[in-house]
Amino acid sequence: MKVRFWGVRGSIASPGPSTVRYGGNTTCIELTTDAGHTIIFDAGTGIRPLGLKLLAAEQKKCAVCISHTHWDHIQGLPFFVPLFSADREVHFYGAFDPVYQKDLESILAQQMEYCYFPIRALELKAKLHYHTLHEGARIEFEDAVITNVMMNHPVLTYGYRVDCNGKSVFFSGDHEPPHNIYDSDDTFYGEYDQLIQDKVGRICEVANEVDLFIIDAQYTEPELLQKRGWGHGTFSSALAMARRAKAKKVVFTHHDPSRTDDQLDRIGAKLQAQRRSNDPPMLIAAEGLEIDLG
Repeated sequence: MKVRFWGVRGSIASPGPSTVRYGGNTTCIELTTDAGHTIIFDAGTGIRPLGLKLLAAEQKKCAVCISHTHWDHIQGLPFFVPLFSADREVHFYGAFDPVYQKDLESILAQQMEYCYFPIRALELKAKLHYHTLHEGARIEFEDAVITNVMMNHPVLTYGYRVDCNGKSVFFSGDHEPPHNIYDSDDTFYGEYDQLIQDKVGRICEVANEVDLFIIDAQYTEPELLQKRGWGHGTFSSALAMARRAKAKKVVFTHHDPSRTDDQLDRIGAKLQAQRRSNDPPMLIAAEGLEIDLG
């Protein structure tokens, strides 16, 4: 399998001179299976250039795994050119929104209503298939198997694992390390802590010993103290989860839109300096980064 990053930014696209090296597009990751099939994690603004590449490819079919439907993870879809070609087939996978009682198709179509976009979803020419997933689903897509697990974010969010011919990738989507809402001396602290451990354990079980662990690391630890509940992790929490999952390589992504290239360089250098001898190799995601898992 091969993985390429087309969008690594969180919250909002942030082009400009201070983000040119790591990139300013929002989340989109391309996975190419051994047989040459395409699985896409999320449809942020990075999916636009990916779509242009796919339009020239021989493969006419792809899967798009939507972690959740916040704007920065779907806003590139109206500009994903394969959707406008009658000879293309796109399978969308994602969650049903239990709060607003909307399925994935309805949510994605809303951002293409005339009040937001000049072309409605009904006018798209590709063959489109929408698959509503429950946690723990097992999907066979061509020569790969996709499984999902619920993450911790203000909207129902799935992380996805892809297995193909003995190699594996896990993508977290957006994830904040669960926080115990009770004081340590409260009666319910221990019970709630067990719920947290069970949830984290479930995620790490799904991601167990993956070859590549791609995880949300939008904040630093001081930033998280100010933005608790916004739904994102830190470099430290991401590394802790990768360690627990026994991942073989870690890539930190979903960079804060205000994070400059130089700041990311410094964070990367600090991570390497503090790296334990048994830690997996660590990379900070940048647009154009390619990883060949063999």
